[in-house]
Amino acid sequence: MGKGDKRSRRGKIVKGTSGVRRLSKRNVARKKAAKLKEQK
Repeated sequence: MGKGDKRSRRGKIVKGTSGVRRLSKRNVARKKAAKLKEQK
């Protein structure tokens, strides 16, 4: 697991991709909104 590993967070940062280990900005916002809604 390192910079060349597509599945790790560090590898995704290096590649510039997103997924389960590293969410895109849009999906981070969605997850936060869902979490806030769930708490109410």
